[in-house]
Amino acid sequence: MEQQLRRHHWPLYGIRIRTPRLELSLPGLGLLDDLASVAADGVHDAADMPFTVPWTDVTPEERGRATFLHVLRTVAEWRPESWTLSLAVTRDGKAVGRQDVVGTDFGVTREAETGSWLGLAHQGQGIGTEMRAAVLHFVFDRLGADTVTSAAMTDNARSLAVSRKLGYVPDGVQVAAVRGQARTLQRLRLDRAGWEAHRTVPVEVVGWTEECRALFGA
Repeated sequence: MEQQLRRHHWPLYGIRIRTPRLELSLPGLGLLDDLASVAADGVHDAADMPFTVPWTDVTPEERGRATFLHVLRTVAEWRPESWTLSLAVTRDGKAVGRQDVVGTDFGVTREAETGSWLGLAHQGQGIGTEMRAAVLHFVFDRLGADTVTSAAMTDNARSLAVSRKLGYVPDGVQVAAVRGQARTLQRLRLDRAGWEAHRTVPVEVVGWTEECRALFGA
């Protein structure tokens, strides 16, 4: 009954995006705690910083807590004109990483942005491509997006390879200050035609309702 009530008042908890190996969902407290533990165990080599905001430059305990609070904050601050859907990615029921999709005035722009991370123990297995393909299906097929954007450091070969495989095209560069140094990011853009031409991963979405659609401003 508690789970049913939770879904009734915030129906996004009922959404499940499934691929052959993965399930993406807005995590309840138990799964969120597991996801925080994955973050605490590390998501990249300490010598590198793939994020423009160096949120991982803290102790493992602080990194896990930041992950836990971030997801709760996305729910608490949700508005149809400004939202972040922060999804836990599980494989065989175990958390492996997080896939975010962000929209600002989505009902007008029909554009969203993706971002993600994977626990170190789960990298190099094609999971990053599969979870991005899952959320792209959700954004284009269910939300009706026209375009999706992303960005990665120009030396982040893995992330850029995932984007190329899924059909993104270069969309210019930008410079960000990270750890007190200038870093160059490659911006990327995927339109509906590009998405349709590069779809290879079967995706199933369950729990999608008109109440959900309204929350996205779609």
